[in-house]
Amino acid sequence: MIPSDNGLPKPLGTLDEVLDTGDTSEKPMKVFIGHNLGSRTFLMQMPMHEFYSMSEVANDPGRDGDTVAQRKLDPAHAQKLALYILKGLVSAAIERRQIAGKPVPEALKSVMEHLGRQPYMALQPLVVNIRDCNPRGADIRGDRMLDKRTEETAAFRVFLSQRHVLWVVDGQHRRKGMQLVFDFLESVRTTRAYPKKGNLAGFKDGEPATGDELAVWEECFEVARSYCTLLLEVHLGLNADEERQLFHDLNRLGKKVDTNLALQFDNSNPINLFIKDKLINADAIGITVSEVDVKDWSDDKGALPRKDMVAVNAILFLNKTNISSATPALVDGKEDTAYRFWTAVHAIDGFGEERARQKTVAAQPVVLKAIAKLVFDFSFSNRRPDDGDDLTEKLLSNLTDIDFSHENPMWRYYELSVAERSRYGLTALAGYLPAEETGNRDLGSYQGGYMRFGAKHNDIYPILGDMIRWKLGFPSRHSNEAASASSEAA
Repeated sequence: MIPSDNGLPKPLGTLDEVLDTGDTSEKPMKVFIGHNLGSRTFLMQMPMHEFYSMSEVANDPGRDGDTVAQRKLDPAHAQKLALYILKGLVSAAIERRQIAGKPVPEALKSVMEHLGRQPYMALQPLVVNIRDCNPRGADIRGDRMLDKRTEETAAFRVFLSQRHVLWVVDGQHRRKGMQLVFDFLESVRTTRAYPKKGNLAGFKDGEPATGDELAVWEECFEVARSYCTLLLEVHLGLNADEERQLFHDLNRLGKKVDTNLALQFDNSNPINLFIKDKLINADAIGITVSEVDVKDWSDDKGALPRKDMVAVNAILFLNKTNISSATPALVDGKEDTAYRFWTAVHAIDGFGEERARQKTVAAQPVVLKAIAKLVFDFSFSNRRPDDGDDLTEKLLSNLTDIDFSHENPMWRYYELSVAERSRYGLTALAGYLPAEETGNRDLGSYQGGYMRFGAKHNDIYPILGDMIRWKLGFPSRHSNEAASASSEAA
């Protein structure tokens, strides 16, 4: 950009100036000039597909060498962003039709329902750097754009060429997500079938796409090339060390959002919506949640921390430790059983009451996870038993018959001697539990009349589930695992 006396760009005056400063690959870009803490930056918008084509990420030591300025790519995180972006493109296609007064095809609505609706979608601005230029942008050709009514500067037009690579400082996973989306769309559009690998839509792996579905994906690709734009903050002339510093400052100086608050605000995840719509707002159950953890049990008002409720439902619906992978397709058909689960849990004596954790171990999330795991295994698992629905009904119907008091010696099985186990009638429980010499068997401690389970929930809740199986006379999961292994070996 060629500055004038007052430091702002001025129009090029002669053909010689154009030949000296331009090249045939240049594209005009409308920008606003900013000064971020004194550093000149461009603020501009660009269609998503065009940004992907013009940008790069310096994170490959073999290719980028000393100019590496990014962390290692996390493919799982990029995959989640790709699904979010694809959902956004479908939403944008619907919105564009509505703005134009055109009807929305049923196929487009169906894909949107499959991916999952949410109140609002947007990608945060990306931060990039043009390395091959002057830090003030003085060698980037440009001119002013005037407001015809006032003759004041409305914006600036700069001309970027192929040498002006947009090196991503903050947003490499968003860019990778875009790549995954474009790869998916390209595959479906060219082969007219859904790919077996990289199928972001999450259905019909390897199956042909219908004509209506192909029209949907064609429209999404068109939207990505035109209607959907990204906001970019473009830094100028930074070297690799300066990019690294900027990356550090952008990613390390911010404060993470509290988990409870993030879950409270999220209205896109179908499990989160189930919690809000069916549990928290359901007066028939009366479950309450809190946004903070209760450290002192004497201060327990009976509410379950939101992050714990989400964690329990993650196991109940998905058999996973978090709900990030939840889609409408994975949740549909399970809500009634999940609602029944929480109704049964709420009926446990002391649950949800003031000082609940002092009244029952069922108020501790790890116990709820154990029950949720049993429901998943019986009702939703690919290996669920033939009588799984009956076992689920028996479990939930008889949940209040189980002694969930702190005094129940069953919870202290590993702390008891052989004689004590015999005295309390727990000898037969050994056939349901994993061998004592393998794995973590420290379930917690019994002190002051309270059984406090430990923090390593993933080690503890399967064992608590074994205890509940034994108490209700269900088959041992270890015998089922042995039978399954024998069957697979045969």
